[in-house]
Amino acid sequence: MSGQSLLVPGKLSPTRTVPASIPRPEYVGKQGPTPYDGPEVQDAETIERMRIAGRIAARAMEEAAKLIAPGVTTDELDRVAHEYMCDHGAYPSTLGYRGFPKSLCSSVNEVICHGIPDTTVLKDGDIVNLDVTAYIGGVHGDNNATYLCGEVDEESRLLVERTRESLNRAIKAVKPGRRINIIGRVIESYAKRFGYGVVRDFTGHGINTSFHSGLIVPHYDSPHHTTEIKPGMTFTIEPMLTLGTHEYDMWEDGWTVVTKDRKRTAQFEHTLVVTETGAEILTLP
Repeated sequence: MSGQSLLVPGKLSPTRTVPASIPRPEYVGKQGPTPYDGPEVQDAETIERMRIAGRIAARAMEEAAKLIAPGVTTDELDRVAHEYMCDHGAYPSTLGYRGFPKSLCSSVNEVICHGIPDTTVLKDGDIVNLDVTAYIGGVHGDNNATYLCGEVDEESRLLVERTRESLNRAIKAVKPGRRINIIGRVIESYAKRFGYGVVRDFTGHGINTSFHSGLIVPHYDSPHHTTEIKPGMTFTIEPMLTLGTHEYDMWEDGWTVVTKDRKRTAQFEHTLVVTETGAEILTLP
């Protein structure tokens, strides 16, 4: 991995179109979304619609991930996910969100999150995160995962495996009556066993009819986030672990976030609904 070149911005393809028959989120064509003022606890009908959105997002991500291989561009991954969502009547939630130009986020190697798909060509040994959100039935389903491209070094492979495990452990910690910071406490305590950094400034979030409801789900042990977890709440958990510092820089595009020391990072995410006894994953294919 020591010989791995750092990522540089590629060129963007033209904006992909979405059939006019597919309903858009309210923020499309605006500078930003209307602030959400509804409840974090959702009714059964909304949750059922979120199952549909989550399933489409998960399957779109799976379809794009099938193409991950040396020589493939991140723009091609975006095309596949975009077409899958549109073919299934869903709008790609990231497309036009605060001006984001593509239908998924593709974050390679040292990119923590929000990488923009472009002419970047994947190389043997890369790790790449795909973050896909689908909007259908007036609600969003949001998930991401980090994939291996070709033959990946052991240090990176373990980072990916352990980041997935940190999400699994965090999901198991979700119980009604607990505070939301139990999630970050579990993730951070696990990551510390391996000396990993835990990104602090990008978090999980409430999600429902709003892409980001305002509820914050930190991935570190934060004494300030004490919202009580209640049945029917819907939110994402999406830990970002790094081989070095949790500090970051942002590219001039205003989106792409990279580790300050340019060491590798991995992320996994699911959208959840809190049940009477724990949590149900809504983003399963």
